Amino acid sequence: MFKMLTISIALLVGSAPGFFQSRLKHANVVDGELARTIDIQLKQSAEAEVTPIVQLVVRTVQEVGGVKPHSEASPARPTQAAVRPLDTADRLIPYDVSLEATTHAGRKAVRLLNKPPLGPFTMAIVQGTDFQDGTIDVDVAGEPAAGASAGARGFVGIAFRICPTPGEYECFYLRPTNGRSDDQLRRNHSTQYISAPQYDFDRLRREAPGVYESYADLVTGAWTHMHIEVHGQSAKLFVNEAPQPSLIVKDLKHTARTGPVALWIGDETDGYFSNLRIEPSR
Repeated sequence: MFKMLTISIALLVGSAPGFFQSRLKHANVVDGELARTIDIQLKQSAEAEVTPIVQLVVRTVQEVGGVKPHSEASPARPTQAAVRPLDTADRLIPYDVSLEATTHAGRKAVRLLNKPPLGPFTMAIVQGTDFQDGTIDVDVAGEPAAGASAGARGFVGIAFRICPTPGEYECFYLRPTNGRSDDQLRRNHSTQYISAPQYDFDRLRREAPGVYESYADLVTGAWTHMHIEVHGQSAKLFVNEAPQPSLIVKDLKHTARTGPVALWIGDETDGYFSNLRIEPSR
């Protein structure tokens, strides 16, 4: 089976290396298993004519995604905190968004904007993060983008356990324009949990009204602290240093798994991120 895989990869790389690198970045950078699997099989393979191409594939995965070679990778999940001030766009991989380092409300930050045409992912994966359980802290600010429709809310949040592609993840996000609305129903929709691709907000709202969203005091465009606690199939979202969670989810829709963390925005959003800290459970 691996022989067929390596030959197929070799043909792809040999015929169109630029295209292959682009698709590899899009599909596999979020999971180091591909690189590690190929690396292991490379050492065992006797296919001399395929080996140089496979080596190129391994290097491509490593260069695009920051994945360590098998010899350097630890089988255990990381236990050290990952701290990213997000004062530059370095080590961020954009999907359907544009990235820039900027200053917002007096603070250095990374800015995310939807990149036309609108794609399905709208996130920037943080390279070198490998998270299953633990805590995530980040400061976010969101507002509707210039020229946005009346339904825009400045959706901004964090995606985690992304695996095996950017299309599968858990996510907590905020609707900043709802926080101080004079419409109580909108206020009740200030925070949201989703699980892509099957459980978007609309499905969760229809099937379990009020269970996966809640109220939090939010100000459009202002810095807001998000603290997320994840353990197994449960997660909690705390907003602005509140001692009690704004939203509790006891049935995360994907099985517990390890994957990167990403900065996430929704449609028609101008989003800002600063001071990311990821603390895996020990």
